[in-house]
Amino acid sequence: MWSVDEHLDDILAAVAPLEPIELQLPDAQGCVLVEDVTVPVALPPFDNSSMDGYAVRVADVAGASEEFPAVLTVIGDVAAGAGGLPEVGPGQAARIMTGAPLPPGAEAVVPVEWTDGGTGDGAAGAMRPASAAPEGAAGEVRVHRAAEARAHVRARGSDVSAGELALAAGTLLGPPQIGLLAAIGRGTVRVRPRPRVVVISTGSELTQPGEPLTEGRIYDSNSFALAAAARDAGALAYRVPAVADDAESLRAAIDDQLIRADLIVTTGGVSVGAYDVVKEALTADGEVDFRKLAMQPGKPQGFGMIGPDHIPLLALPGNPVSSYVSFELFVRPAIRALMGLADRPDSRRPRVRAVLGADRPLSSPEGRRQFLRGTYDAESGTVTPVGGSGSHLIAALAHADALLVVPEEVTAVEPGTELEVVLLG
Repeated sequence: MWSVDEHLDDILAAVAPLEPIELQLPDAQGCVLVEDVTVPVALPPFDNSSMDGYAVRVADVAGASEEFPAVLTVIGDVAAGAGGLPEVGPGQAARIMTGAPLPPGAEAVVPVEWTDGGTGDGAAGAMRPASAAPEGAAGEVRVHRAAEARAHVRARGSDVSAGELALAAGTLLGPPQIGLLAAIGRGTVRVRPRPRVVVISTGSELTQPGEPLTEGRIYDSNSFALAAAARDAGALAYRVPAVADDAESLRAAIDDQLIRADLIVTTGGVSVGAYDVVKEALTADGEVDFRKLAMQPGKPQGFGMIGPDHIPLLALPGNPVSSYVSFELFVRPAIRALMGLADRPDSRRPRVRAVLGADRPLSSPEGRRQFLRGTYDAESGTVTPVGGSGSHLIAALAHADALLVVPEEVTAVEPGTELEVVLLG
């Protein structure tokens, strides 16, 4: 039998990162940069106000207080996006909005709450809307507090300066990174695209959820779970309706999907039964190697490169827990490798050490690495089994957030023993 590590190494040795492409920003989310991105212009590109208030000269508000306010002449408004800025001279102020450029002559911004807002009354809570009170841009304003130079001013380049590295090659683009790229004016970026993963369930007994369940049939859960897992790993997932136990139909379905697949995942039909059609359909030309792994669940596995473009195909067992555990161990790392993330720590699920919290010992078959479902408590550093070891117990899997790993040489694990734990979410 193959070991878990040997099977994974064989997969990763064959899977190469996808070729880079140029994508618009909205399409680049979840992709990996293949180039360093430098800042073409400073961010922010000009000195601007961090508050709604008044742009003033420091000398004009020195010593200002509520009892003795500084009275300044308001010469106009400076709104965000404004051009043709008024120049603030001695004894003058300009109403300024958050994000608006600091006008020439001004040295600081006093928040509107430090003023009477031009009303002649006490401290203002807010500015009157320009459309409702255009006279607010003229007249006088009383300033009740002094301001130091550059107070409430965001300096040009205070975020990033022109020529600085914005994002390095290898960065996974999430919402903040997309926002930064937009802020520095990049409309497109060169990335490795998100892999397209096609998931195919096999079995004549499978019925689609929402349809009537007739005698001897079960609902297809694997394709939904694995497609969701592929999306969670960063891929674009396509789920194919379940294929009946017919080798020709399955091979035709796989061939039809090659045009839109960077990776194909099948589930079911990989064991030694008379109707295990995945093996029958994919062994004839020798493209896919079916092997037995020293693990539980998930002993039968298949892997190969199929079609003229040598698309990787991973054939997983059909039992729900077996297929999901196999996905986490083998398919997720393959997806991350296609993205160019094979060398990053997050290419695989994080692993920790935890103490077994159970009321009785756990048994494990000798010579097999066993993966049991469990719940992990980070505060106490313990992990508790959920459900039994049966590979069909999908309800227990839905309540688990970790996999307990029992090594091949261990046949019994006593409560209180420290184990390796794979965190699932």
